Amino acid sequence: MDPTGALKALVEQIGRTQWASPGKIASSQFHHAGLLAEYCNRHSPFFAMRLRRAGLKPGDLADPAGFERLPVMTRRDVQSAGEDLFCREVPPGHGHVSETRTSGSTGEPVLIRRTAVNGLFWNAMVMRDLVWHRRNLSGRLCTITALVSERAEHEDWGPPATVFARTGPMLSLPIAADVARLVEWVAEFRPNFVAMFPSTLDAFTNYCRGHDRALPHIQQVLTTSETLLPSVRAAAEELFNISVADCYSSEEFGSIALSCPVSGLYHVMSESVLAEVLDPQGRPCRPGEIGRVTVTALHNYATPLVRYNIGDMAEVVASCPCGRGLPTWRRIHGRERNLILMPNGDRVWPVLGFRLCRDVAPVLQYQLVQEDRETVEARLVVARPLSATEEDGLRALFHEWIGYPFALRFAYFEGRIPTGPTGKFEEFVCNVS
Repeated sequence: MDPTGALKALVEQIGRTQWASPGKIASSQFHHAGLLAEYCNRHSPFFAMRLRRAGLKPGDLADPAGFERLPVMTRRDVQSAGEDLFCREVPPGHGHVSETRTSGSTGEPVLIRRTAVNGLFWNAMVMRDLVWHRRNLSGRLCTITALVSERAEHEDWGPPATVFARTGPMLSLPIAADVARLVEWVAEFRPNFVAMFPSTLDAFTNYCRGHDRALPHIQQVLTTSETLLPSVRAAAEELFNISVADCYSSEEFGSIALSCPVSGLYHVMSESVLAEVLDPQGRPCRPGEIGRVTVTALHNYATPLVRYNIGDMAEVVASCPCGRGLPTWRRIHGRERNLILMPNGDRVWPVLGFRLCRDVAPVLQYQLVQEDRETVEARLVVARPLSATEEDGLRALFHEWIGYPFALRFAYFEGRIPTGPTGKFEEFVCNVS
């Protein structure tokens, strides 16, 4: 397989398939699901056992009704399956097999094997994002990431962009650096595009507003890895006069959904994944409903991730005004563990808003962590020590957001609130089972 030629051909192909009707796209997905099931039933002991326990044959997964009868698998299932999860061999032409471990932001890291074909689809979706948003590959790119520990400049953006064109230079910055230093480095490099986590964008926006810093060279910000709150997007677009494009991805699947260049809604990458949004009873959500995201990797013949509960929540919409037939979501709501557990057992979404927080006290960053059914810890980074009146105001605001008068204690941090090894940050975390 010629990787360069294959990538260019696939990018051209998905440029056409995105305009197919939703019915035709779904038909193609279930066709590939059936092929995947036939192969993995022969080569993955764990997958074969899943089918037997559900009373299904491989061909049943080529039909939506049969597909939905297969119970959803969890991260714990992947962990407990061990070597039985993986296919003993992969089809000819699928290339070498590599291994990766997920970030483990849920505390349940898993090992996944992928083929070169998976990498091909991953890179094709990266290029789709570049094409959709018409990014000038000759421009300057800056990435702020947990993958580097120090500032580094590069001659180009690297693959897959360099397969298609000669690109401009790239600057890589460590996400752990102080926001003031990050802003200075970005100002010096003068990038046209900046890729960062939403929490970093939030810190960027607040710092530049507070210090009257302008970054006129930036044309677009690319966000990934965390939930992009509408308030964070709106504040950045207003202050910097730019657009923000979000990518919903994971180590298991690569790009799952990309923000539409026309509407800002999310389109599922249906050529590579079959993504469902399910209600509490396991039924497909209707437009306007929020449910848990379950994903199937349609071309991973090394690790059969079929109906895999990725742990996130999304809201479904009927269609997008852009005319693409790809399934559409309004927004990604974050992980199931971002739901508040009420004393009566109900789980609800917290409605948070940084601007309102700043109106009450000089808060630079906050995080709410539910420790038990009656207690929430408010973690704060502040510009100066808060008065008792300001703490009372924040307590009232947090109670309003949460919707219940939990016992609330404050914990103060210098610089930034600590994150995990991946640098990901969540505004609300529930640590209660």
